[in-house]
Amino acid sequence: MSDAALGLTMLVLIVVVIMLGFPTAFTLMGLGIVFGWVAFYDPNVHFWGNRIFDLMVQRAFGAMNNETLLSIPLFVLMGYVMERGALVDKMFYSVQLAFRRLPGSLAVTTLIICTFWGIASGLVGAVVVLMGVIAMRPMLNAGYDTRLAAGVITAGGTLGILIPPSVMIIVYAAVAGQSVVKLYAAAMFPGFFLSLLYLTYIIGWVLINPKVAPKLPPEQMKVPIPAWLQHVSSSYSRRILPALATAVVSPARAQAVPAGAEPVTRGKLLGSLVTALVPLILTLVVLGTTWWYVVIYSQKVEAPFEAAPVATSSAEVPAAPGGLQEPAASGGLGEPPSSGGVQEPPSSGVQEPPSEGVQEPPRAGGVQEPPQASGGVQEPPGAGGVSEPPGAVANEEGPPTRLGQAPTAAGPVGVPDAFYIGFAIACAAAVLMLGWYYWKFDAEQFEILRMLTNSVMPLGILTFVVLAVILFGITTATESAGVGAAGAFLMAWQAKTLTWEKIKQAVFLTAKTTAMVCWLFVGSAIFSAVFAILGGQAMVEQWVLSMDLSPVQFLLVSQAIIFILGWPLEWTEIIVIFVPIFLPLLQHFNIDPMLWGVLVFVNLQAAFLSPPVAMSAFYLKGVSPSHVTINQIFAGMMPYMLIVIVCMVFMYIWPGLTLWLPRFLYGG
Repeated sequence: MSDAALGLTMLVLIVVVIMLGFPTAFTLMGLGIVFGWVAFYDPNVHFWGNRIFDLMVQRAFGAMNNETLLSIPLFVLMGYVMERGALVDKMFYSVQLAFRRLPGSLAVTTLIICTFWGIASGLVGAVVVLMGVIAMRPMLNAGYDTRLAAGVITAGGTLGILIPPSVMIIVYAAVAGQSVVKLYAAAMFPGFFLSLLYLTYIIGWVLINPKVAPKLPPEQMKVPIPAWLQHVSSSYSRRILPALATAVVSPARAQAVPAGAEPVTRGKLLGSLVTALVPLILTLVVLGTTWWYVVIYSQKVEAPFEAAPVATSSAEVPAAPGGLQEPAASGGLGEPPSSGGVQEPPSSGVQEPPSEGVQEPPRAGGVQEPPQASGGVQEPPGAGGVSEPPGAVANEEGPPTRLGQAPTAAGPVGVPDAFYIGFAIACAAAVLMLGWYYWKFDAEQFEILRMLTNSVMPLGILTFVVLAVILFGITTATESAGVGAAGAFLMAWQAKTLTWEKIKQAVFLTAKTTAMVCWLFVGSAIFSAVFAILGGQAMVEQWVLSMDLSPVQFLLVSQAIIFILGWPLEWTEIIVIFVPIFLPLLQHFNIDPMLWGVLVFVNLQAAFLSPPVAMSAFYLKGVSPSHVTINQIFAGMMPYMLIVIVCMVFMYIWPGLTLWLPRFLYGG
């Protein structure tokens, strides 16, 4: 059997063995070592002298030196502390009261909590199980269709692995050698857009068929109002904002509460007034921060936005564990970076001395990969040099433009007029909405706002801080993960729900999850290196290039393959095994790896929703009532798989949905 045939056999066996239930990480290592031992076999060398063992040590050491993985244990710890701290119960109740008049209010509330709780935890299993315990029975008791209840929990629970901070994005960044920060910015809008599509589907289904989500009885829609608040409302005004403002100035009538009611102090009235102003304060903070960043801060930075090279230097991008990254200057599709990494000699002008271009001979004791494994994408026979791929948009100066990447011009970028128009419209809309809200702001609305402030705001502030310090370049992803973990401990401590036993459980689960990810990277590094050495990677590349696909066709084919792989495999296997096979081909087709990566993130939502290995379904089945069958859960998940495809279509038609934010924040 030839080496290429051995490589393809590895690829087939890994899918079969994983589907049989063997652990992914050790299956990757086992197959890599066995096939590598065969590839390096030399009858004149002792069994222990086979070079596969040198490769195993080198790849394991390289994977463990990948600094991108440092943020994983801290983000995972943040999620487990929040889960063990049981901080979601009050949040679900308050959000349900806030949306009690919407069609399918319980399902809408479940999706909103899944979205924001998933952002904070980033753990699919934890979110699905937690929401299954909290929301499944209330929806079924209210007469909701089982498919609706199961679908919204399983689909909403997977959003945490897509919206930053996400472990999946960190793993992809480590495999693809991309910036975690830029990937976070790129995945932000698509994640929330997918959540919006889910919400539209739920409300639309309920409006078309109200029987699937009957209205809640009146007693479940009432908000308990404290006696002192009722007294303030009746003494001053039905509208609580002017009532509290007047009571702070002249508290005599407010303090004359009926017998047995909670006493009212000026400090309590002042605190309540601040609570009532929270929507106004948040609106001013958001609008003010936006104006400051776009108009003031960004204009102080005079660094020009230059056309980004197709390949970055090896000094800037950490090598992927599988050894499938191309060197900075390979492929010839872009100009080499100005510094860092190994530079090719210029094609014209003064040539460097030949002695500097001579490559060192291979070391006798090391494992050398063939040129196909490390030299990037090879052209099919008969190609006459590097030509622009079909569909590429050529600039008059510089390399062809990637699919999904608009050409950029050098020079400082001013604030476009569209921003001022949009900002004025946003301000006008905010004034109208706040005016309408405070016009109807009675005691019941105040009590809902107070519950939302106490339950949702701490999590919202923590999530905003964790993401903001990353996106604005204040901290690295690892430092931000440390801030998030510390904030999770503070939230659980303030809520008095975190015991020493729960802390031990959270730490143990964090160590277990992190060890799994690390072993997965070691196994992936060994497997992908042996696969490349056997020539499997080169065979796949030559086969794809021989099809003469356009960039759009390659994009569709690659995403279709990943979608199909999501049925039998989980996202971890797809990211570490199959994604590295496609990565070297992106440069040939001039496809932006950031856009392609976010499409993969959205695509992999289907991996949690597609039977037979739909882990979200089995997580929910474990905490659902006995009469809920696995087939009902599968039936509820199917429409959301179609919504994932719709979201990907929008991302392709409108690349700015993915690429606008990283371009705006970081340029290029």
